[in-house]
Amino acid sequence: MTTAPDLRRPVPPLAEPRPVKLPSVAERTLDNGLRVLAVRRPGVPLAEVRLRIPFAGPTGRGGRAHTAQAQLLGDTLLAGTDLRTAAQLAADVQALGGQISASTDADRLGFGGSVLVSGLPGLLEVLAEVLTSASYPKREVVGERDRLVQELAIYRSQPAVVAREALMLRLYGEHPYGRELPTAQEVADVKASQLRALHGKRIAPAGSVLTIVGDLTPARAIGLVEKAMAGWTATTRAATTPPLPEAPRGPALLVDRPGAVQTTLRMAGPAPSRTDPDSAAFGLVNLVFGGYFSSRWVANIREDKGYTYSPHAQVEHPPAGSRVTVAADVSTPTTAPALLETLYELGRVATLPVTQAELDQARRYAIGTLAMSTSTQAGLASTLSQLAGAGLGVEWLRDHPVRLAAVTVEDALEAGARYLAPAALTTVLVGDVAQVEAPLRALLDLELG
Repeated sequence: MTTAPDLRRPVPPLAEPRPVKLPSVAERTLDNGLRVLAVRRPGVPLAEVRLRIPFAGPTGRGGRAHTAQAQLLGDTLLAGTDLRTAAQLAADVQALGGQISASTDADRLGFGGSVLVSGLPGLLEVLAEVLTSASYPKREVVGERDRLVQELAIYRSQPAVVAREALMLRLYGEHPYGRELPTAQEVADVKASQLRALHGKRIAPAGSVLTIVGDLTPARAIGLVEKAMAGWTATTRAATTPPLPEAPRGPALLVDRPGAVQTTLRMAGPAPSRTDPDSAAFGLVNLVFGGYFSSRWVANIREDKGYTYSPHAQVEHPPAGSRVTVAADVSTPTTAPALLETLYELGRVATLPVTQAELDQARRYAIGTLAMSTSTQAGLASTLSQLAGAGLGVEWLRDHPVRLAAVTVEDALEAGARYLAPAALTTVLVGDVAQVEAPLRALLDLELG
């Protein structure tokens, strides 16, 4: 019997990352205070537009009212202007070969759009019109208000939303980050006149950043913005997010969901910002722990034990302070064992060095995903807008891979001990108390909520 030849070839080693070639960014602050960033990215005859307006609300009860108004403002900002109805705005943008959208969060009001380069002047004209004369028609506001009330009821029926709300409130209290979603009653109380007043008070060019990436010269892009935005003026400056409260210390919170077949596990705590010296080391040790599919935590509770399908540890960078969030949905009977393994893996990266091979693999992944995220016009525009919001420039795209390459095993251990130790994280679980409370109390202090 003849044996078939083995045609398999060894996988070649990964090459060293290539030096990052930075895009040339032109920048100008216009007379009205708007900062404009422009990058030429040829290859596709499109332009990507991102506008970031700091839009944070106050703390306390005023912050909760702001959350409801800001949500509806973002939903109805494109519902019409003094010159055009919502249908006319949509048709005119479509005729330019483009699209535009608006969204809000605890920190900012954002516009995102893309358009054929030939249509960029028209898209900027539409954007300027919305910024200066959005009308918030009562009929549109009432319709969106009723829709959002219904949507909130659906959202809050989902265990992931319940866990996220409880976690953010436990972490941040009355800070704007502690109230990501308004209540149905807060939304129902919003009037069109309040949205117009909020628009006039908070949508200001000073402190805002507009980013354009596309197949046109930066000088021309900035000139088009300057012409379109000449009429956008305000005496106020865009609002910034207040400082975060100190990280809380206390027992884990267990929220009852009778009859739940799964327990929603969330843990979170402070993380280094993009400007922090620990940022690169923490990014890598978090990947090793649970930040990507090849991580220890995924291998443990998904691949080895089958407790969950998609555990993930994510680093978020809101302007007032970064955080790491550890998330998994596990079957009810395996809640305590899954938490035990999670605490074990967190403890491992906080007390024992990772291997050099693990660190190198995470490093390649981090550098590669950063390169991929900026390989398109849309990705580069969004990344530059986010960096600008953090007070960083395009050079971060070059410098961060260099910092990643310099991280040592000792650096990773120090970052893990500082940010991923179980004692540094706030824990929230949503599940069937009758089934999971007793096993959980064997592992940690627990408070019912």
